[in-house]
Amino acid sequence: MKVAVAKYPIDAPARFDDFADKQARWLREAAALGARIAVLPEYLSLELGATFAPAVRGDLHASLAAIQRHRAAWCDLYAGLARALDLHVVAGTFLLDAGDGRHRNRADLFTADGGHAWQDKLQLTGFEKRTGVIDGGDALKVFYLDGVRVGIAICYDIEFPLPVRAQCEAGARLLLVPSCTDTAAGATRVRVGALARALENRAFVAQAVTAGEAPWSPALDVNTGEATVYAPMDAGLPADGLLSVTDRASGWACADCDPQALADSRAQAQVANDRDWPGQLAPGLRQARVEAAD
Repeated sequence: MKVAVAKYPIDAPARFDDFADKQARWLREAAALGARIAVLPEYLSLELGATFAPAVRGDLHASLAAIQRHRAAWCDLYAGLARALDLHVVAGTFLLDAGDGRHRNRADLFTADGGHAWQDKLQLTGFEKRTGVIDGGDALKVFYLDGVRVGIAICYDIEFPLPVRAQCEAGARLLLVPSCTDTAAGATRVRVGALARALENRAFVAQAVTAGEAPWSPALDVNTGEATVYAPMDAGLPADGLLSVTDRASGWACADCDPQALADSRAQAQVANDRDWPGQLAPGLRQARVEAAD
């Protein structure tokens, strides 16, 4: 299964139709690369903030309220593109009004056969907590795509081992990671988390990122990182864990994420982190004893 992840430049669309045209161009490119799954970045919906007056787009809370009017058109757009291009699409994330002034950071998955599913972000960053209006999700999911079990871990979520492990124990062999970071440190944290989850679980991890600068936006003003497809660092797979990575320029990183390659690697494994996971849960290892050296 070939997966394409975007290094997606944030622009300032004047109208929803301009935004829609950009999505069509980008997803056509992914399909032309032979991708079966395309992943767009976290906070993608906030690019629509540019369609509003300066007083709205410069205020995060006002932007969150304003973009809700585009929710139905957003879903129709990606559902239509997924069907037309025969492509499974993770449409970045949409900051969805969940009622009572609260929002969920939701990654919508639109399938090539017309299906729609989603995963909400579970863990909140400091920025998200400070907004005072975003809540973490309360459900962890795994999806079937063309017979392969796939999980979604949104940005910060890939830095937490246990929920990702639960997805992999439910059969996920591919983790899709829409992300958005505004510092080199943030990009490094997500990259290291993605590499660690690939190693621990013998799974592929595919990370999309935002790119460029958008000074009009309080959330997308600065964007860092490279779109990357990661693999476990073991026999038959890249020693550095990198199957494909963008190189400064915007565009797609694309790689074949074949579950059989994971099985072949496991059969001749140098290490078996995925199978050895239970060993760290032995009763005697759950709490460290503090001892003085005699």
